[in-house]
Amino acid sequence: MAIRLFGELLLKNSFCDEETIKRALDIQKGYGGRIGSILLNMGVITEEQLLETLSQQLSIPYLRSVEGLTYLQLPVDPRFLREQCIYPYKEDATTLQILTNNPLNIMAYSLLEGLTGKEIRPSLVREESLKQLLVAVDEEVITSGDYDIDADDEIDKLKELASEAPVIKLVNNLLTKAMEVNASDIHFESLRGIMKVRLRVDGILTTVEIVAQNLKLAVITRLKLISGMNIAEHRIPQDGRISMRIAGKEIDIRASSVPTQFGESLVLRLLGKEEIDYSLESLGFFPDHVELIYQIVKKTSGVFLTTGPTGSGKTTTLYAILSRLNSDRVKIITAENPVEYEFKGISQINIRPEIDYTFAGALRSILRQDPDIIMVGEIRDAETAEIAMQAALTGHLVVSTLHTNSALSSITRLLDMGCELFLLKSTIVGIMAQRLVRRLCDCAQPAQFPEELLQGYGLDALLRSNPGFTVSPRSPVGCAACSGSGYRGRMVITEIAPFTMELQSLFNEDRSFDDMNRIGQRSILQDGLLKALAGMTTVEEVLRVAH
Repeated sequence: MAIRLFGELLLKNSFCDEETIKRALDIQKGYGGRIGSILLNMGVITEEQLLETLSQQLSIPYLRSVEGLTYLQLPVDPRFLREQCIYPYKEDATTLQILTNNPLNIMAYSLLEGLTGKEIRPSLVREESLKQLLVAVDEEVITSGDYDIDADDEIDKLKELASEAPVIKLVNNLLTKAMEVNASDIHFESLRGIMKVRLRVDGILTTVEIVAQNLKLAVITRLKLISGMNIAEHRIPQDGRISMRIAGKEIDIRASSVPTQFGESLVLRLLGKEEIDYSLESLGFFPDHVELIYQIVKKTSGVFLTTGPTGSGKTTTLYAILSRLNSDRVKIITAENPVEYEFKGISQINIRPEIDYTFAGALRSILRQDPDIIMVGEIRDAETAEIAMQAALTGHLVVSTLHTNSALSSITRLLDMGCELFLLKSTIVGIMAQRLVRRLCDCAQPAQFPEELLQGYGLDALLRSNPGFTVSPRSPVGCAACSGSGYRGRMVITEIAPFTMELQSLFNEDRSFDDMNRIGQRSILQDGLLKALAGMTTVEEVLRVAH
């Protein structure tokens, strides 16, 4: 009855339609949960609309502003109130008024009534506003001395603090959640009075937890302990590493801490320990690009570069290429900082800049190991670039990454480093630029493709030259599998420039040349829009990443 009434109120307020409510009910039957939370996760309604509807359904006030409300001291452990998201602010002889974002927490309200002897009168408030109020309570408790956790210089107290069951449970739960949603990074950000925890899923950051001030130091210490950092040092950046089993999977975690204005912030990069099994097709490359890449790298010598910003999947693409080239007939050695994934049958070297073992130094030693194919994690300076070119000239295939915005601008970047154009002409066999866009979930529905984009970006000509291309654009919907986002996983959009004689002559005329269409190849934006046309991603996602 309550669910039907809630749905009726949503329809009455024009917050969603009957079809959407039916979809949410189907998700509820399969996975459980409250109908309001499901609609909120699907992105159909806002938190404001959810609370407004709950207020109407349950006849509970909804406070849009909490200014002027002060914390009411009760004979109750404040940690209980924080855990149950309850903020008491007013009482009289028979009633106690509280703020909450969960009006159905009947067990907690009954317990609170038993402790205070008063009837509980809840009012609804936004989650962020409630957490900010509760954080202020934590700060007040700490300042008053009830919970003294200011123990930066006392190692034993820090270890004891980090070993408490609630802290261990909190950290483990966050790591498990990150694995469940396939997050690539976990950000622990120290802010005034709180620590915000965000997960990067498919390239997008989402806040999943607000850690109160009185737990912030304990969480930081716990993370530093398990990653092998110095817990007594909080003035300089530190790096660490964790190997553990989470949610049934063996993973490596790269940890990095930096001191900030309100305490240390940490970022954990999650890396799978299992052997990788990537192919260019599984990463989202179109078949013609897959064939072009393998035509380029089947050469026994030369330099192949993949470019793009940090986090654009360059190393993963190189792994996929090496996976195809790997066999008993060739020797492959990689120099990485650090080695991200274990690769069967390949010698992998960790760069150690802190002991002056750089990419350039590793490359020199690799050349004495009689390799056929060399992967250099990144060309950062002229010395590394020059050694890579010399390795190509002496009969080695070198694959590496470079930080530039487009494929053709890599030539300008290498020239700026001090490389000679004649050397680049003699060694480079191909350059690729790439970005990562979110891939549509299976719940996506058919959609219309903007007609102006077909004309404005030359897609109509590309379609005419590929008569077998299937046009089936889709738009995101949202379901339990994609946590309501409409997207699940990421894919590559790319541009590839074989370093042909034609391209070399164009660079002779103009060293800032950067037009993929003039060499008969599509640009990274065109590749992305074609994938939107094919229903693999959306125009909005492509323009967000590549425009």
